[in-house]
Amino acid sequence: CLSIDNLFVFLLLFDYFNVKDEKMREKVLSYGIWGAVILRGIFIAAGSAALVQSKQVLLLFAAVLLVSSYKILAGGDDDEEEEDLSNNAVVVKLSKSLLKSTDQFAGDQFFTTVDGARAATPLLLCLVCVELSDVVFAFDSVPAIFGVTSNPLIVYSSNIFAIAGLRSAFGLLSQAVSELEYLEKAVGLVLGVIAAKLACEGFDVQLLSPVQSLLVVLAILGGGVGLSLRARGSGDKES
Repeated sequence: CLSIDNLFVFLLLFDYFNVKDEKMREKVLSYGIWGAVILRGIFIAAGSAALVQSKQVLLLFAAVLLVSSYKILAGGDDDEEEEDLSNNAVVVKLSKSLLKSTDQFAGDQFFTTVDGARAATPLLLCLVCVELSDVVFAFDSVPAIFGVTSNPLIVYSSNIFAIAGLRSAFGLLSQAVSELEYLEKAVGLVLGVIAAKLACEGFDVQLLSPVQSLLVVLAILGGGVGLSLRARGSGDKES
């Protein structure tokens, strides 16, 4: 469910770098998978090692998710968009400081030649920003999965499958998410529930079993989709 946040940021990045061609977008997303495989692996390995040392790390994970939940539930659409743009500005500036770049595209190439020197095209900068965004998303998604299971293989494989699914169905999902106005709020509520579960487990108290956690997540997300479709239907009737 955290892939929804990825969609919004990816769309903002594509608009910022003026990457409108579908083939160019697919190339960026395809290369982004391999970077995500490595980055998520590092985060999950570190998280698993920390859990082995002390279960109190779950309290830190819970705090991260609780902050994310609050931002989603308390923030309005305008506030969220301004925050995304602000975060993207930092990522873009960092990317440009690391790479000598040009504003000109060279088809779907990542590099071109300007005045006899090799320079990165906006497509490569967009790819770097997507990879850096994955680092930011890992701070939310990795603790969230640890709220369901502590098995590092399951945590890693679920992350990779989610990322691969997001990339492969990007066009369809981006359109669907933009039409479901309550879905992101449902994600915020899911994060709050998982944060509470992690906090309880930090004190050796089981709030929900894995099966119960899955049922609660599905119920909340299903409710968000249902409310969105109902609101959309009401809007169509009024118009």
